[in-house]
Amino acid sequence: MLPTEVPQSHPGPSALLLLQLLLPPTSAFFPNIWSLLAAPGSITHQDLTEEAALNVTLQLFLEQPPSGRPPLRLEDFLGRTLLADDLFAAYFGPGSSRRFRAALGEVSRANAAQDFLPTSRNDPDLHFDAERLGQGRARLVGALRETVVAARALDHTLARQRLGAALHALQDFYSHSNWVELGEQQPHPHLLWPRQELQNLAQVADPTCSDCEELSCPRNWLGFTLLTSGYFGTHPPKPPGKCSHGGHFDRSSSQPPRGGNNKDSTSPGFSPHHMLHLQAAKLALLASIQAFGLLRSRLGDRDFSRLLDITPASSLSFVLDTTGSMGEEINAAKIQARHIVEQRRGSPMEPVHYVLVPFHDPGFGPVFTTSDPDSFWQQLNEIHALGGGDEPEMCLSALQLALLHTPPLSDIFVFTDASPKDAFLTNQVESLTQERRCRVTFLVTEDTSRVQGRARREILSPLRFEPYKAVALASGGEVIFTKDQHIRDVAAIVGESMAALVTLPLDPPVVVPGQPLVFSVDGLLQKITVRIHGDISSFWIKNPAGVSQGQEEGVGPLGHTRRFGQFWMVTMDDPPQTGTWEIQVTAEDTPGVRVQAQTSLDFLFHFGIPMEDGPHPGLYPLTQPVAGLQTQLLVEVTGLGSRANPGDPQPHFSHVILRGVPEGAELGQVPLEPVGPPERGLLAASLSPTLLSTPRPFSLELIGQDAAGRRLHRAAPQPSTVVPVLLELSGPSGFLAPGSKVPLSLRIASFSGPQDLDLRTFVNPSFSLTSNLSRAHLELNESAWGRLWLEVPDSAAPDSVVMVTVTAAGREANPVPPTHAFLRLLVSAPALQDQHTTPTGSSDPILTTATPAFSPFTLVTQGRAGAGLAAGSPWWGTVGGVLLLLGLASW
Repeated sequence: MLPTEVPQSHPGPSALLLLQLLLPPTSAFFPNIWSLLAAPGSITHQDLTEEAALNVTLQLFLEQPPSGRPPLRLEDFLGRTLLADDLFAAYFGPGSSRRFRAALGEVSRANAAQDFLPTSRNDPDLHFDAERLGQGRARLVGALRETVVAARALDHTLARQRLGAALHALQDFYSHSNWVELGEQQPHPHLLWPRQELQNLAQVADPTCSDCEELSCPRNWLGFTLLTSGYFGTHPPKPPGKCSHGGHFDRSSSQPPRGGNNKDSTSPGFSPHHMLHLQAAKLALLASIQAFGLLRSRLGDRDFSRLLDITPASSLSFVLDTTGSMGEEINAAKIQARHIVEQRRGSPMEPVHYVLVPFHDPGFGPVFTTSDPDSFWQQLNEIHALGGGDEPEMCLSALQLALLHTPPLSDIFVFTDASPKDAFLTNQVESLTQERRCRVTFLVTEDTSRVQGRARREILSPLRFEPYKAVALASGGEVIFTKDQHIRDVAAIVGESMAALVTLPLDPPVVVPGQPLVFSVDGLLQKITVRIHGDISSFWIKNPAGVSQGQEEGVGPLGHTRRFGQFWMVTMDDPPQTGTWEIQVTAEDTPGVRVQAQTSLDFLFHFGIPMEDGPHPGLYPLTQPVAGLQTQLLVEVTGLGSRANPGDPQPHFSHVILRGVPEGAELGQVPLEPVGPPERGLLAASLSPTLLSTPRPFSLELIGQDAAGRRLHRAAPQPSTVVPVLLELSGPSGFLAPGSKVPLSLRIASFSGPQDLDLRTFVNPSFSLTSNLSRAHLELNESAWGRLWLEVPDSAAPDSVVMVTVTAAGREANPVPPTHAFLRLLVSAPALQDQHTTPTGSSDPILTTATPAFSPFTLVTQGRAGAGLAAGSPWWGTVGGVLLLLGLASW
């Protein structure tokens, strides 16, 4: 029996009873999974965020049946852990959840970072501490409003950051206030609604706690009905008679009344009210689902899906040289874009985001972004090759602008026939590609051995294209040289690269004369393609059975070979034979070789620093590992397969291999340990300071076995880089207002020895930025702090993205590679006072609890978005039906 429609936010008594039955006996409000080392069995901010998002995604899938596939059935998800892989396999097909899981990871890490960033970790307004409940509610509502503004401006990275901050505060309310102690069984009815004052707040003269000298304080709460929260640390100071937050690191908890009231974890050493952790987690999860539902209602299903990347599709991002010699290249880009738009319109693989940046000399831009394919095609069709035929051009500036506006995990294609005039940006663009995790492919119609076809101001170096090669290497992309007559055929790789392909690791990674390239094929790979380009004399490909195929065009024993000038593409027949394959290439130069395939099995990864000496132990996220610093690598395997047969063995991954880039020398092997149940595919490895002692790029390879014991081998799509220093740049929690002057915080630390550094700043667009720190001398384990002031002009366009970059580079006597920190901000006009009020009526969901099919994982209600609300709706629209499928027992 399916439940009836749910108009709003308050599950009825049966829902709460079922929640009590389904949640584990120990449950968390620590930042992320690493926190569980300090408080095993707790439910973290990460858990709550991911579970809420999965519930709302399932509701969306149930309400909008997939095109060309059977509709999802609610009963298929009852009684088992809700997993992104299962949801996406049922709705889109296997192997399609990678982008969604990456987006959800962005939100979760932004949530956790609130406990670590210097601008947020000690602000009571952002954690509902120190009885600042009204101020906390205002900041929470503001963060949700900013999420909507950023999402509508198509800056989904910033939207996810603000969403993570909002969810952190929302979840903290139930752990840090006494809402649970007051016996409340539902989320607070006014917390998410603007212009609704919180009622019955404790005043400064109202005593709230009695003294408790034990770690566990179940009876320190004074019996009253006012809403309050605990004080943490020394700012603001705790008034007499007030509760502390409590725990090992709360200095206020040693002042009478001692003890505290937080419910962050299951550990009495951290949480004096640990016995109420389960109830607080339950309400925090319900409230998080409400928040996701509100955003869905305000944004609409299409934009909400883009916010969380609820799609298997990639984005389409072009950077186009528009000088007079580029007619063929521009036409090739138009043909490919038109083909992609027409072939994928209305399908799950239709691009969700389009970016176009033209460039020439001396100018570049403006950037054009849209989610409408027709608008993109119209804008692209208006670009023509016009004058300015001399070399070099402002290519890297245009690419930097594209990276600023392109979603993570995207491909960017650069069409040019000129070298870069702005080569000084090379290292910064390399770093930005890794921060954004975007792959850049350059399609260059310039013959590198000749200098004809363009006017030139000077004789150009034969190494002038090295910046493109450096950026391509750092991003996991390629530089493909071709000629005008072949560019249309070579440009076909644009569409093929958007098909969720993985790149197979080669051994060695580059061609060595007389030595074959070796790669492994497993049973989960299909549609393998081999691309070879350069000054090629000959090549052959050999399968594990010894069958080989050469460079001759046409159909051969292994597949179909196509040639366009010095560019070959070999499409292997399906199914490919499993085992070890070889490629032998003879060439005059160093040719490019890439092997790609489609597969359901891939992985995501990120780095973090264990934080064990603060109020919220957890893993502080890093974009790149830092030399000399103990670092955790977290791996998230995607596409582990359907749960239709839960008893089937899952693939097992044992370790990762780190290799130097570009030479491919093995730097080390690190064992992986599972985190949580195996079906989630979460693994962790500890990277020692010795392994990360030298600043350098490296690649990651994931090694394991399939269910039959056969080898599995996957490579990260792009290298990572060990940076010489830790560089943190943080800004305001809200958006930028035109005419304002905004302080930014900078921290730089060395963990690998003395450093003499120059600090440079850059703002895109060119706003005024001043800093009180231009140089730093650091000894081992020493930090320096700086302050920056960003001036936003009155003329700043609302909804425009601002990127602040700080670069720390070694001075002449200390030539260490530069380190970059990036901060994204959004200019937004001051929010208008909202005139809406909360809805005046609601009804409770009806739930069924009788069926024994419910395992300790599942609570379900079903509703329809927008049902049952009065006309006086909140500023973000009506609340969608609440769908709760709780898999918390699996955490």
